[in-house]
Amino acid sequence: MTILVTGATGRVGRHVVDQLVARGADVRVLTRDPAKATFPAGVEVVRGDLLDIDALRAAFQGVRTLFLLNAVAGDEFTQAIITLNVAREAGVDRVVYLSVFGAEEAVNVPHFAVKSGAERMLAAMGFGATILRPTYFIDNEVMVKDVIMQHGVYPMPIGGKGLAMVDARDIAEVAAIELIRRDTAVGKLPIDTINLVGPDTLTGDRVAAIWSDELGRPVAYGGDDPSGFERTMATFMPAWMAYEMRLMAERYVSVGMVPEEGDADRLTAMLGRPLHNYRDAVRMLVAA
Repeated sequence: MTILVTGATGRVGRHVVDQLVARGADVRVLTRDPAKATFPAGVEVVRGDLLDIDALRAAFQGVRTLFLLNAVAGDEFTQAIITLNVAREAGVDRVVYLSVFGAEEAVNVPHFAVKSGAERMLAAMGFGATILRPTYFIDNEVMVKDVIMQHGVYPMPIGGKGLAMVDARDIAEVAAIELIRRDTAVGKLPIDTINLVGPDTLTGDRVAAIWSDELGRPVAYGGDDPSGFERTMATFMPAWMAYEMRLMAERYVSVGMVPEEGDADRLTAMLGRPLHNYRDAVRMLVAA
């Protein structure tokens, strides 16, 4: 049957669509503006968003499996609640949900608390689900590359505990594998949680050293204080979002995102290849 993909135009979602199409799946996407979105041939497009009840109901017709990705937003939890309720109403009981690493532990960070709440909903409402818990995205470095290259400073306050940064392509391929597995199963499968991590756990100083190597000139780590980072973010995003970014950064510094034993090996076995690594991503940014 058809797999519905939300968040299909974002960094992860577009790769999920490509991976599903490559595997021969019937794919439908929900997007606010189909005219601005480009999808592979054969992908069905429904106009709407996660708060548009009529559009959601139309999108779920003939669907058995859902990829639920709702990005950071002021109404993120409402989006998740509405979507899962409409999904259950439509008889959809197979979900792959994009959560976040350590969701239940960072109760003061809105983005984490939302994901933890949605995870509890999936269990309480009887869904069969794969919960994907990615760490910090390697792809986020696109946002700071100009600062690094122009000023010689790595500005993200990620601390010394370490982040096992993960590539969006790896997230998407695991998501597609799980979507196909659930969609083709004879019956609803039990809930499973997968930590999505990268092959290297990197500190702020180590990240700065990688940039130094690839640029051939010194790059310094900007330090663990998130206050300057928040002020910078607030110049091009809403203040509430910049503050949330600060709260996330404080968690990176205090706790990190350190994989559990076997996390990376599990992903490598699922993908049948090595995980994308941070240095190669930096090399591509520098070359570009």
